[in-house]
Amino acid sequence: MRDTKESRLLLVLLVAIAFALITVDIRGGRNSPVDGARHAAAAVFGPVEDGLSSAVDPVGNAVSAVRDSGSRHDRLAALEKENAALKAKLGSDDRNRSRLKQLDKLLKIAGEGQYGIKGAQVIAIGSAQGFSWTITIDAGADDGIRRDMTVLNGDGLVGRVTTVGPGTSTVLLANDPDFTVGTRMEAGDELGFASGQGDRPLRVELLNGKAEVKKGDRLVTFGSQADKPFVPGVPVGVVSRVDPSGGGLTRTLYVTPYVSFTKLDIVGVVVQAPEKDPRDTVLPARPKPVPTPTVTVTVTPSADAPATDEEQ
Repeated sequence: MRDTKESRLLLVLLVAIAFALITVDIRGGRNSPVDGARHAAAAVFGPVEDGLSSAVDPVGNAVSAVRDSGSRHDRLAALEKENAALKAKLGSDDRNRSRLKQLDKLLKIAGEGQYGIKGAQVIAIGSAQGFSWTITIDAGADDGIRRDMTVLNGDGLVGRVTTVGPGTSTVLLANDPDFTVGTRMEAGDELGFASGQGDRPLRVELLNGKAEVKKGDRLVTFGSQADKPFVPGVPVGVVSRVDPSGGGLTRTLYVTPYVSFTKLDIVGVVVQAPEKDPRDTVLPARPKPVPTPTVTVTVTPSADAPATDEEQ
């Protein structure tokens, strides 16, 4: 529409009519004369308005999601924290189960050998004394621990106490090169001395150079005078190799210890020796041999195979 005198007059007239309708509608309230027109407009434009609202709602939801993302992120972080706490608790439970299992084995070996023991936990490895294979345990003089006491766990001989403090003690492990213990062969009663070789098998020198020994034979501690530093009957290990007899005064064996010296946790210090030598009663039960399966092969002659003279 062009800007003419007539168009300006029409615009002024329309504005005046609009103000008049607004005034009438406000004064009329619910009985407004334009109420019917309002309902008619709603009937015409309502569906269009609903369509626009449906189209806009997903956008609004997305905006709302972005606005609430901070609180959702906080909730996710809280859930992750709870999950981590549960995992830590599970790990703690696993460790407690492992310790209970170790303690159960320790009490069993102490009961079979009639050893009076003081339980302790390994709290450190190595020591200031310069020993290469030592551990520190959380039991000392205040717990009745004294120097030169036997230390064992649920598998067998661990070592002997060398240094004692009020609440802690140092234990020289049986695989240390400075460690030596008297041994006795199971059943055969051959005596010898076992020495540590670090991460290699123990070296045992039998006093009888002509002793009949084979791989798989087992050894226990022979015991010391007055049971210090070693009580008798503690499992030491299994023979893994025997040097050929050279006609010497002694015979050399190599023994795999029962104890894993890199996996020590719960140990027991023998504070009271048994009244009598338990001999071989503390040794673990021998594993049952696994039967070798027998395979029977049956040969069936082929139909195309030529007949033998007997068959003809």
